[in-house]
Amino acid sequence: MAELNDTVQTSVTKSAKQKEKIYAAVFLSAVGSISALTGFARALAATRKQDPKHFGDGVSGVKGIPETGASLALRALGWGTFYAVTGCSLLFYAIWKISGATNSEEFRLKMGSLLPKIPKNDPPQSRTEFKGLTDLLTYISEDWNQNKEE
Repeated sequence: MAELNDTVQTSVTKSAKQKEKIYAAVFLSAVGSISALTGFARALAATRKQDPKHFGDGVSGVKGIPETGASLALRALGWGTFYAVTGCSLLFYAIWKISGATNSEEFRLKMGSLLPKIPKNDPPQSRTEFKGLTDLLTYISEDWNQNKEE
């Protein structure tokens, strides 16, 4: 009976951890998206405020120019996205095929054996808490000077 309780408790804990990771990913995605949209909107507002006549020309078009600035920018963004996704996908697929792995677990093990090991730092040998940015930068500059003197 105790084994059954342990098994149920373990599965509940794993489920809760997985839910927490999903919520964290959704939260970070939402914050990132809102930040990007806010930044873009502020940049557009600043541009419109700085030069409203040329901003309007870029959106609606001008005689003699076959394409508006907005449509040109959207087309460039579309092609840039296409090239970036396609290029990265081909690169990652080539690395996968060169490694000879058949599944993700095998790929992880092969890459783990090829790449250098990251040493554990338990407990840390240096400071990990700082009062502020000034304290951090002072610590870094002092550490830098000590390393150069040695």
